[in-house]
Amino acid sequence: MTKIQGKRKIDLVYGGGSVGLMGLISKRVYEGGFHVLGIIPKALMPIEISGKTVGNVRVVADMHKHKDAMAQEAEAFIALTEGYGTMEEVLEMITWSQLGIHKKTVGLFNVDGYYNSLLAFV
Repeated sequence: MTKIQGKRKIDLVYGGGSVGLMGLISKRVYEGGFHVLGIIPKALMPIEISGKTVGNVRVVADMHKHKDAMAQEAEAFIALTEGYGTMEEVLEMITWSQLGIHKKTVGLFNVDGYYNSLLAFV
């Protein structure tokens, strides 16, 4: 994922955490010389931030402001294989696209068929 991002010179807007898959990706993108913007709700800071963050981190009041800020800053969306929060975020971005709130691409990084059930459902 980060190799593709680096080759295409794509900056990163993400959920702001320093743990897990997104923590690793944000670190690699930042080390590759690209701009990293993390947008994190205040309530998630104790859970999602462990140690040093990379790039710029913007703290917002709640999840609604989090999704709105990410939608404003990002040029496209890709959902990795994460948890319920990621699922909720990507479904809202798809809904916003259907409603004409944005016209940005929404993609699923479907590793090992992680999103197969969702794709069959829709």
